[in-house]
Amino acid sequence: MVAGLPQGSLDAAQDCLLVIWDAQAEPNRDFDRAHDSVEGGAISCATGTSASEFEAALAAIRAAAAANDRAALVRELGLPLLYIDAEGNRRELTDELAEEGFDEVFSPEMLEMMQDLSLEDITVVPDQGAFFKLGSLWLVADRQGGRPRLVTVNRQAFAEAAEAASEVAAQEAPATPL
Repeated sequence: MVAGLPQGSLDAAQDCLLVIWDAQAEPNRDFDRAHDSVEGGAISCATGTSASEFEAALAAIRAAAAANDRAALVRELGLPLLYIDAEGNRRELTDELAEEGFDEVFSPEMLEMMQDLSLEDITVVPDQGAFFKLGSLWLVADRQGGRPRLVTVNRQAFAEAAEAASEVAAQEAPATPL
């Protein structure tokens, strides 16, 4: 057992990586092997792309969020973008709406969270993509071996993740003597 996967899963993940690398001009084999196993399974098998492609997308998203660079962040979107507000209302945002609704979708709190996105915090769901923070953000690759794009921003899940993190922190806090 390596990287938390049983041998049969390791063989399948290696097979998935081989297929993905065939679709890539310059695969990063060492990085992909070292980072393919995440919560939910192998990135390569679940999403059809590689860990290095996810890392490239995450690096661009982190940089755009840190700089509050709208144009750079819009380049990382898969449009239409599914936006779920804090009350659970769903909207698909197109090019124009992504610009017009940018401040609502990418609030300061959301941008702050996006600056800390890490490959090790990703969860994959076979044939659906990958998500962070209880589904606050979803990324999906639109082609085999391609770069994933941000396709869903879920403010309702973001609030639930913040609440859950707050509860965990409160439980882990040392008891104060009276």
